[in-house]
Amino acid sequence: MAHYSCMSGDYHIVIDSIKSKIELLISRYEQVVAENQRLLSELLDCKSALDESNNKIKELEEKINKLQLSEAFKASSQDVKEAKQKINMIVKEINKCIALLND
Repeated sequence: MAHYSCMSGDYHIVIDSIKSKIELLISRYEQVVAENQRLLSELLDCKSALDESNNKIKELEEKINKLQLSEAFKASSQDVKEAKQKINMIVKEINKCIALLND
């Protein structure tokens, strides 16, 4: 019968050891779950920031395209000056032709 009481004590040691290992596993599991929640929150924040950045990039690209288009239609002051000079030369040539026809 004494042998049984020794075994009973061994069972308590084994059970206590298993309980402490289970408690440790539960604690580690809870830490992992908390870390996963933190990382998920961080990931969502990053995704939100990325979406905002992508939207800003699209807006800026649209502005660039509009500016490039407006610049393509805008004549520089040099271009305007050259055009006026050419028109003046053409008008002078036409006036000369008219003068020759009138003679």
